[in-house]
Amino acid sequence: MNMQTTPDEMLTVKEPAMEEIKTDVLVIGAGSGGLSFAAGASQMGADVTLLEGHKMGGDCLNFGCVPSKALIAAGKQAQAMRTGQKFGVTPVMPEVSYAEAKQHVHKVIETIAPVDSQERFEGFGVRVIREYGRFVDKDTVEAGAYRIKARRVVIATGSSPFVPPIPGLDDVPYETNETIFDLMEQPAHLIVVGGGPIGMEMAQAHVRLGCKVTVIEGGKALGKDDPEMAEVVLKRLRAEGVEIIEGAQAERVSGAAGAVTVHTSQGDYSGTHLLMAVGRKANIDRLNLDAAGIKHDRAIRVGADLRTTNKKVYAIGDVAGGFQFTHVAGYHGATVIRPILFGLPAKARTDHIPWATYTEPELAQVGLTEAQAIKAHGKHAVEVLRFPYHENDRAIAEGKTEGLIKVMVVKGRPVGASIAGEKAGELIGLWALVLANKLKIGAVAAMVAPYPTLGEISKRAAGQYYVPRLFENETVKRVVRFVQKVLP
Repeated sequence: MNMQTTPDEMLTVKEPAMEEIKTDVLVIGAGSGGLSFAAGASQMGADVTLLEGHKMGGDCLNFGCVPSKALIAAGKQAQAMRTGQKFGVTPVMPEVSYAEAKQHVHKVIETIAPVDSQERFEGFGVRVIREYGRFVDKDTVEAGAYRIKARRVVIATGSSPFVPPIPGLDDVPYETNETIFDLMEQPAHLIVVGGGPIGMEMAQAHVRLGCKVTVIEGGKALGKDDPEMAEVVLKRLRAEGVEIIEGAQAERVSGAAGAVTVHTSQGDYSGTHLLMAVGRKANIDRLNLDAAGIKHDRAIRVGADLRTTNKKVYAIGDVAGGFQFTHVAGYHGATVIRPILFGLPAKARTDHIPWATYTEPELAQVGLTEAQAIKAHGKHAVEVLRFPYHENDRAIAEGKTEGLIKVMVVKGRPVGASIAGEKAGELIGLWALVLANKLKIGAVAAMVAPYPTLGEISKRAAGQYYVPRLFENETVKRVVRFVQKVLP
């Protein structure tokens, strides 16, 4: 018996065998959409496997919605100390510890994290594997040491900050939403490239925490919102000290840590720190989508039913393109429960999806803006109902009188609502309900709102629909005068 080993045999290393898993549904990504689906499907009896190669809870919990709102809250506390004079409270300059404000952010994340934890979802019966996944064929995904074959696959990998290929940017340190919340050193002067919701929220939070802030935007700041409503917010931010440069395309970046310059078509702007906030890109690079026959460009192509070109695979949330909001991902996750678990048809709508920018004042929208409604239905078919915050008693009492609401109505039915003002993100929920259920304006006009609340703003706006029909109508007046004469 020959016990010698040849050199070729010595060089041959056997790959460990991959563990085979068969599952009803494989969910790729443990953000809002993936977790919503996984929890519901598992509790309804499906065998669910969930892959997550990074952090449970995804972008929203760890780098987006949650930390940004926590930092905004810290900024509000600082701002309240500066602005008490009108209430008889002597204003003082707050002593801000930027590092402690960031510690507050991380405490908030830690408090919410158990809701999205691996342990909680394993408690629901979900098999959780902490690996990235890649397709090897139409219904098989490899993830680490696992080879997973699924009857259905839900891709919920979300999105990441898009960093444009600006010359010089690779040689200069910069922050994105994935790194800014770990920055403990207070920026003396923060340059924000991008005047969308993320950029404006971070700009106001930082200026309130004692930083100098310059926002550079290639187009119009908050350009996706109604211009009249956006101006309410921008006026406040400028008044608080945020420098907003519009129509200034970033052409080149230079400098080093602590001294960064953004060269634009309108001039050069220098600061100590740079935040890139120009948009998002779908996380599709790791997935090997072509192997599964899934068509894609910058995002995965889906139909109204959220199904991809591979009939066994669905895509939900940011990775499917369209609205990039956490609540949309959750809505998508609930939507695909119906076809995947019960074989029943379901389609995702977009006309009732609200969104909000959490500056102060807030900016919120659902459905069509005024311009969009006029374009879709014609100028003469659209009635725009308006009501200002400065006529609301609660807003007056709290000194929050900036802003207004606009409701776009076609044939008695709201098709959109725009709100700029205090708690706009809370108030827009009523109008999302109206649009989701295709209610008429009378449903809101008939509502009895508690007094005094900001909620009365919505009711008063709805009431404007009846002003020309009841109070400015000569026929109504003649009928009333006649009835008053004949009544005993």
